[in-house]
Amino acid sequence: MTRAAAKTRAFDAKEFVASLPRLPGVYRMFGVDGTVLYVGKAKSLRDRVGSYFLPSNLLPKVQALVAQIASMEVTVTRSETEALLLEHNLIKAHRPRYNVLLRDDKSFPYLWLSGSHDFPRLTVYRGARNLPGRFFGPYPNAGAVSETLQYLQKVFRLRNCRDTYFAHRSRPCLQHQIGRCSAPCVGAISAEEYARDVESAVQVLEGRNDEVQQRLAAAMERAAESLQFEIAASLRDQISAIKELQSQQVVAADDERNADVFAIAGDPGAYAVSVMPVRGGRSLGTTHYFPKAAFGDPEEALSSFVMQYYALQSPPPELYVGIALADATAIGEALSALSGHAVRLRHAQRGLAARWVELARENARQALRMRIARREGYEAMYVALAKEIDWPQPPQRMECFDISHTQGEGTVASCVVFGPEGPLKKEYRRFNIEGVAAGDDYGALRQALERRYLRIRAGEVPRPDLLVIDGGPAQVAAVVGVLDALGFDDLPILGVSKGPDRKPGQERLHLARSSAPPLVPGPSSEGLKLIQRIRDEAHRFAITGHRRKRARRFNESILETVPGLGPAKRRALLQHFGGLQGVMRAARVDLERAPGIGPALAQTLYDVLHPGE
Repeated sequence: MTRAAAKTRAFDAKEFVASLPRLPGVYRMFGVDGTVLYVGKAKSLRDRVGSYFLPSNLLPKVQALVAQIASMEVTVTRSETEALLLEHNLIKAHRPRYNVLLRDDKSFPYLWLSGSHDFPRLTVYRGARNLPGRFFGPYPNAGAVSETLQYLQKVFRLRNCRDTYFAHRSRPCLQHQIGRCSAPCVGAISAEEYARDVESAVQVLEGRNDEVQQRLAAAMERAAESLQFEIAASLRDQISAIKELQSQQVVAADDERNADVFAIAGDPGAYAVSVMPVRGGRSLGTTHYFPKAAFGDPEEALSSFVMQYYALQSPPPELYVGIALADATAIGEALSALSGHAVRLRHAQRGLAARWVELARENARQALRMRIARREGYEAMYVALAKEIDWPQPPQRMECFDISHTQGEGTVASCVVFGPEGPLKKEYRRFNIEGVAAGDDYGALRQALERRYLRIRAGEVPRPDLLVIDGGPAQVAAVVGVLDALGFDDLPILGVSKGPDRKPGQERLHLARSSAPPLVPGPSSEGLKLIQRIRDEAHRFAITGHRRKRARRFNESILETVPGLGPAKRRALLQHFGGLQGVMRAARVDLERAPGIGPALAQTLYDVLHPGE
């Protein structure tokens, strides 16, 4: 059936399925407006497509999809491998809403060793790998790659500065002073010695730690025999650091396998997929994904996920999964054709690969458990809020605004967004306020709302169900006029003001366009806890943005804006991480390990450095 025909008569699923062959191919489902809803591949088109319309298929996701189908198209292929390749290309081109889409499609971090310099730099890199030099990775997250870089800087003291900075140095920088760089910029190390350090670092990144240790041990003995004790001590420290790095790997193998390990946990519609990169036989940690529209069985969901995962990057030679996939051979052949090198997908059942899979599976289970617990907690709060404000259904999307400045200087407005599962941090936005009188919070709030809701009116941003304003009736009245003028006169607005003693739990809720007295839910109200969370998050996001703006304005280090981080701790922190860049790259757990930084201060520091995460 064609899409044009769908406009004149309803889609007849029974007739369409009966016309399909029992051959491999790809099917595409279209909505009334011609939008591609779903792309799938099948070993037998008739059997696979027919399964969507069986009375026994009661999955809500399937029912929601089937209800929107206006037409379907199929393409027959010669093999299941060809079907996989075609499905892969169509999903990349159309990004259908009902396909398994990754939540985060940003590029993965790599370590990059530049290749066009006598003294190559080693640094973190994201993006297309078309620069001269070598790339190592990918790493599962920024914390993993920054930790590896910090160890390599301690051990081999390779520079990470830009070439322009390197070329204009007349004396060693702070990195050299704290033992993180050998200062090739001022000739403190020869090109031959630096090249040896580069070679050792590459061997470590390739997993050949034992070779490096043996070579360094031999060099240490030669230095000791020739009475060069300072050199021997330096080599000894390098060996010790390499052993420490090796001991911190999750899994270590005697071979040098490069592989990715996949595991899936959960039920249709609520899956967690854990991906564990293994490079040089060593695990690099796990990253978790929650496919938005995975309504098939685990085998089908994982097959689709693996293909789309490598739409973002090239696969390693070996892939391991924890369940037997019927199309494993076809996936391997399809990825081989896409990447230009041999790729094998295996069901790991014994040995080290099976242990890798079990580790990934356990991580997937734990990630799903925590996600469900978090979701259930927020669901209860949303239901309670609906009761407090007398709504028939809980809101699904909330926005909250706040203003921050210092005596009118550096005014910043924040917009935070909450969904059914809590904060949607990727949708947070800040607004630098200009052209408003110093200290005019009402004017700043009106400007931020106008800029935001012009984009919502243009369809660039989803419309919220509820707008929360940090303030009382005056603040609410200040924004009603702006929103009414933009055509949002039906948007519910809720102001939240502090009680008489300004203590948590005494807040009053003010509904816009209502003559009713303010609501006082009380400290035990679950709905009020949700309002407190989004208000506090808007305040935090606004004040951290203001601090960053103030730091740039007065040439002040961002570290000086962190509450509880005095001069001594700042110096120790910079020395521990080798400078501000190292601190910025550090994960929360890395900050906790720094001298004088406990869990509470590490959390505060991380929030200031990464306000949108």
